[in-house]
Amino acid sequence: MNVLIYRLPRGLTVIKGRSFCPKCKKRIIWYDNVPLFSFFILRGRCRFCKKRISFRYPFVELLTGILFVLAAFRLGDLGNLSYLSHLVVDWALISALIVVFFTDLENQIIPDQIIFLAIFSSSLSSLITNYKLLITSFLPAATISALFFWSLYLITKGKGMGFGDVKLAFLIGLVLGFPNAVIAFYLAFLTGAIVGVILILVKKVKFGQQISFGPFLATATLVTIFFGNRILCFLKNFF
Repeated sequence: MNVLIYRLPRGLTVIKGRSFCPKCKKRIIWYDNVPLFSFFILRGRCRFCKKRISFRYPFVELLTGILFVLAAFRLGDLGNLSYLSHLVVDWALISALIVVFFTDLENQIIPDQIIFLAIFSSSLSSLITNYKLLITSFLPAATISALFFWSLYLITKGKGMGFGDVKLAFLIGLVLGFPNAVIAFYLAFLTGAIVGVILILVKKVKFGQQISFGPFLATATLVTIFFGNRILCFLKNFF
């Protein structure tokens, strides 16, 4: 995930090439590249130049591990082949959302490669497991979601909403369907508005300045994946 987050926005290949320190460009030795363990052994600094390693690296490694385990527990029966196929798709989606969160947060870029690969894997899984539901529910939800975000993109002339968000909205509609996609979008807009107001009040951003929306969409989607059904049950009982 960290390789994708660093290299994709910079147009670097992710297929070949050893990992290197972003500061001194020295190649990282394999035993300095063990998730979490190496960061603490090196005390958060490059072995060669002694510059600090971004805390994002161990955070992404830890977050990915936690979410992968939670996805396994969410699905339950790991001995069943159907569950295993769903688990692989869940892991692919979680990975994509983590990459989207940090690439958009750091560079205001949502990589097409990640979005299209996630759309392909989700569509293929739905096509194999329940193609009727894909046609009658998930594809319409994806189309409506993308059209809604596209209209926001046109209205704001790309300032309030980027076109990457439009493609991400299609993916969210495709994997969540209706009404879970609505929950994810509501959570994203709500948290985005709250964080935006806070940033303006503490003078971190100016009023009207563009804020990356991908992190809010990614976070809201992950929350909905794990807790969407519980949120729906709560809303039904509440109303």
